[in-house]
Amino acid sequence: MYIPPRPISRPALIALIRVALRGDGNLLALLPAAAYRMEIGPLGWSRRSTLIVNRPDLVRQVLLDPDGIFPKSDLMVNALEPLIGDSIFVSSGETWRRQRAMIDPSLTLMRVNRAFPAMEAGAALCEATLAERAGRGERFSLDLTMSHLTADIICRTVFSTGLEHSAAHDVFDAFTVFERSVAQVEIRRLIMDKAWTRIPQKPDVLEACRLIRGHLGVLLDGHLAAGASFDDIASKVVEARDGTGRAFTREELIDQLGVLFLAGHETSASALTWVFFILATQPALVTRLRAEIAEVVGDGPIEFEHTKRLTFIRNVFRETLRLYPPITFLPRIANEATMLGETRVRRGALIMVAPWVLHRHRGYWKDPDVFDPDRFLPEREAEMTPGAYLPFGTGPRICAGAAFATIEAVLLIARLFRAFDFHVEAPERVEPAARLTTRPVEQVMCRVTPAP
Repeated sequence: MYIPPRPISRPALIALIRVALRGDGNLLALLPAAAYRMEIGPLGWSRRSTLIVNRPDLVRQVLLDPDGIFPKSDLMVNALEPLIGDSIFVSSGETWRRQRAMIDPSLTLMRVNRAFPAMEAGAALCEATLAERAGRGERFSLDLTMSHLTADIICRTVFSTGLEHSAAHDVFDAFTVFERSVAQVEIRRLIMDKAWTRIPQKPDVLEACRLIRGHLGVLLDGHLAAGASFDDIASKVVEARDGTGRAFTREELIDQLGVLFLAGHETSASALTWVFFILATQPALVTRLRAEIAEVVGDGPIEFEHTKRLTFIRNVFRETLRLYPPITFLPRIANEATMLGETRVRRGALIMVAPWVLHRHRGYWKDPDVFDPDRFLPEREAEMTPGAYLPFGTGPRICAGAAFATIEAVLLIARLFRAFDFHVEAPERVEPAARLTTRPVEQVMCRVTPAP
């Protein structure tokens, strides 16, 4: 049985001391061992009160939130505001409903059969780059490669153009700075500050946001200058009007398109980094994967219809999302005192729904830390606890790109592992960190060689 990298859980006080001493903002290391067994309860001590919610029916109550009691947490909103403003990812109430109604028509262009050519183009470009690296024996960052690949694909889908290499590199570096330094992951503030405390962001965070928004603005301005000559997501969002006939301003367009870009790029890059790391260290899984490709596809190109039949590869992706959900935490705040089950919730309490914890919960999963793609086979459905798997969220805010991300991942895994063997340097040193997404603490360096 293969257990991929994970932090070793400690009692709550020891976990807090360890995180404080390391000072790296890795929220995974803050999770006590008890968090993986409780249904609902306090997550250590904090001035504002922090509850972790694992019981599936209570998770659903929080995320569906029919009465508007649990909006996205003030910590998350404040952290993301410099990057994506008051956009659909963080807004609430009428603002969110207006934005969603305006954006929904454009999301039909993310249908996977329509977007598949963009995925193929991105995969082909990545194959050519990896072939050059294989020829030179060059070492490279797996994280950066996956980030560049998914950024290229989402840019082709949203803006009808690939993301130029240096721009992709800039966005990767800037988002890394943003994730590591943004105030949401400062442990002291998480524990000591009152609810709704306005937290100033650091200059390097604001500069990272300015750089990312600048690149998005360049892509957007190309659309605005070209008028109606594009048939893509960006042009549909530009054309969108609300019930009063009002359009998004340029800054609002950058906000909304920034959400689509980052959600379709950064989360996919996070998941694929872990998929490729795991497969690179588990040759038996690669053997199964290649046998499935040979049976389903043969020697020809991998077409859209094939991706639906590559069951093992799809289950590898699903299991990776279980163990390394790209969005590690879905924090909410209690706008008023209320009850969750039998538990009293104070006004201002931070409510933590954590896919990382839920997906590894000792009461909901058999061998929860083991990488086992076959747990998703139909004959093992009885082992699954309904509501304990939510890599794309649930309720009205469920990720609209779930099908897109799944087909994209299946195609990329199949094409790149059919062509190459990946060799990770020092795999024993790789460990996960949770900030805004689930990433390795340090970039994963590797090489590729042609597949036998």
